[in-house]
Amino acid sequence: MTTTTNAPSSGAQKPVDAGLRRGVMSGPELAAQAIANIAPSAVVAFTAAAIFLGAGNGTMLSFILATLVILSVGYCVAVFARRNASAGSLYTYVSKGLGPLAAYLAGVALLIGCWGIAAGSLGGAVSYMNQFLLLLGVPAEGVGWQIALAIVLGGLATLFTIRGIRLSARVSLVLELVSIAIILILLVLALVWAGPNAWDPSQFSFQDAPFQGVAAGMVLGILGFVGFSSADALGREAKNPYTAIPRAIMWSAVAVGVIYVFAAYTQIAVLGDDLATSASPLEDIATLIGMPAWFAPILTFGVGASFFAVVVAPLNVVGRIIYVMGKEGVVAERFGRTHESHLTPHRVLLVAGPAAILLDIIMLSMNVHPMDIVVWVDTYGTYGYMVAYALVAIACVVYTRREKMRNGLVWLCATVAVVAMAYVFFANVWPVPAWPLNVIPYLFLATMIAALGWYLHLAKNRPEVIKNIGNTETDALEGVG
Repeated sequence: MTTTTNAPSSGAQKPVDAGLRRGVMSGPELAAQAIANIAPSAVVAFTAAAIFLGAGNGTMLSFILATLVILSVGYCVAVFARRNASAGSLYTYVSKGLGPLAAYLAGVALLIGCWGIAAGSLGGAVSYMNQFLLLLGVPAEGVGWQIALAIVLGGLATLFTIRGIRLSARVSLVLELVSIAIILILLVLALVWAGPNAWDPSQFSFQDAPFQGVAAGMVLGILGFVGFSSADALGREAKNPYTAIPRAIMWSAVAVGVIYVFAAYTQIAVLGDDLATSASPLEDIATLIGMPAWFAPILTFGVGASFFAVVVAPLNVVGRIIYVMGKEGVVAERFGRTHESHLTPHRVLLVAGPAAILLDIIMLSMNVHPMDIVVWVDTYGTYGYMVAYALVAIACVVYTRREKMRNGLVWLCATVAVVAMAYVFFANVWPVPAWPLNVIPYLFLATMIAALGWYLHLAKNRPEVIKNIGNTETDALEGVG
């Protein structure tokens, strides 16, 4: 599939149709992509406190249930990943079981999820890096500084994704490991400081843990995992993808689940009922146990770095899904080609990255707090992930049955996944949340309807494109320029 052309001066030949760079990412780098997309440090900083409001001593149970649900989704994804390696991620997988329409909807939903999480998390990166500068004594006050940070951080994220998947994955890995290490050191020191009081048996007996509160907490816990399967978009660039990608998906979910459970236990054990009223539990723990003044900027930088990592990781997925769509004719063919030297889908990234920056600039200019951008835009993205996860679970049942594979566990995992995703949707629309969260479901629905209109246009005018959806495998993904 590789064509060549003569170099201008030497007559030597160079590849001009090489597509995404093949087999360059190791298992740990794939796991880094998955973990960075989750951004566990950012979740630890806030989610346990939010869950504790309703679940109380059942907060750990909420995280455990959320982890089991995500592992159910992950198992369905892994079934496909063991047999199919493509940059198309869930878009390609769903086509194997449910055909082109469902695959297209899954692809669009996943694009909404990835881009929404990237754009929303840019707001979190801006907020924490702004606070970090203030703690260092830099007079970074006002909207102007926030806009400047959005441009710089969003520009860096876009640059890293264009320069190469290994660079962006390693940047994400380093930032996330630094962030997690800072938080875990704080939590371990807090348990040591608490001494015998660190043992809190009520959290294991689930004393005063209301079922409804635990269930609502599970919803928040599930949202803390969105993006965990992002390594499946790197089928072309992974070494031994049929083994490495399923392992990266499952083990990253397990590792992050353990971190969430440990962090929830420690925050409750140390802060007790004060966790329910804490605006920043990690900072409160640091103050309570007497951490030195220099630790606050480090902690703030760590959380900000986690948000930045989750800007980078989903942009990689956006680039690769649209790259596959470009190869199949679903979107303009120019998006199905890669950078001549970096071999990354640069044209897609030069649209998706600046679009995320522009959205944040508009909202910041309207005096929206950066953390409100996180909540609002991430919520929009989360709806996309939920649709994609439900579709891949259903597709897995159909696929394994048609291929005559053992699928008893697939049925169980798919049932858990679909029921859980439906419950997450219901919990986010009823009771009706306050504005603007109450309109976000309809904004997501409008986006999906618009995308469906494009599908119907293709089906009427270019039926050959519909036949191509989801049929492009790793070795066929070529194109530079």
